[in-house]
Amino acid sequence: MISNAVKLNGKFQNPVPTSVGDASMIFKLLPLYLRNREETVPRQPVGPFHTDARVYQSPPAGGLRVTWFGHSSSLLEIDGARILIDPVWDKRAGPVEWAGPRRFFAPTMALEELPSLDAVILSHDHYDHFGKRTVRELAKLTAAGQTKWIVPLGLGAMVQGLGVLAGQIVELDWTQSTEIAGGTFGITALPARHFSGRSLTNRFETLWASYVITGKEHRVYYGADSGLWPGFAEIGAAYGPFDLTMLEVGAFHELWKSIHMGPDGAAEAYEALGGPSRAGLLMPIHWGLFNLALHAWRQPIERITQIAAERGWRLFSPEPGLPTEVATVRSEWWKG
Repeated sequence: MISNAVKLNGKFQNPVPTSVGDASMIFKLLPLYLRNREETVPRQPVGPFHTDARVYQSPPAGGLRVTWFGHSSSLLEIDGARILIDPVWDKRAGPVEWAGPRRFFAPTMALEELPSLDAVILSHDHYDHFGKRTVRELAKLTAAGQTKWIVPLGLGAMVQGLGVLAGQIVELDWTQSTEIAGGTFGITALPARHFSGRSLTNRFETLWASYVITGKEHRVYYGADSGLWPGFAEIGAAYGPFDLTMLEVGAFHELWKSIHMGPDGAAEAYEALGGPSRAGLLMPIHWGLFNLALHAWRQPIERITQIAAERGWRLFSPEPGLPTEVATVRSEWWKG
């Protein structure tokens, strides 16, 4: 089941049959949104949060450190390499500055403050994972001057169009790998159950992916966006064990559960990947920054924290913007 991507009639296919809503979904959603009374956007401001860039002058003592910027954007420091994942510094997760879900809090640091980067990983082209303005600004920075941009098939042209040099871009099919930092680190693209497209007219034209990031001493699985599917068990068996597993918990609903698994689905995926013995620490991502669903904005972290406590799992959920060594961390910044 873990294999290269398949393309039919010019469209990439999911690893298992998957239903993705079309324009008619609005007729199902509109009544739900009109009746919804959940706190989908924080009533009281959260933050501000601040990243002290001086921390990056010293490597993490344990070799593995993460700065979570909210949602799915993170800076991963692994055995001496620095990898920026799905960066979104844009004000909104949308095509323009004046429309679309607005961030709950400002970026915790300026892009200009980022340390030198060995790689930028993009999982797919959706607005909450691919900030167009962010990529354009990153391409200008000295910190990204020698950076490899690792993207799924078909996404290279968009990245290049925003100013990234063609020689810096590596497109990967599922199961393909590339090396960074002089060949001492490997990044492998793997299937996810999701889709691509920045409008209703260009869906499935570029690929989407999860990633395994392998350093000298540590290994991380970045699940990106995905619904539940049997491949999680295969990924854990073939590419684990992991020290850290990053799985989405937010923006879920029964209507689109095939492409977003939510906290209960993330728990199932984590167990399929091997649980605490093989999947390492569980890091909830894809929450806490944008209003993308009907649930209360705190619900994803509250639910996955409850599940972890019931099952005795070690959870890694740091404060936004705080460079944090990978160990058991349960920040409760979201409680206000």
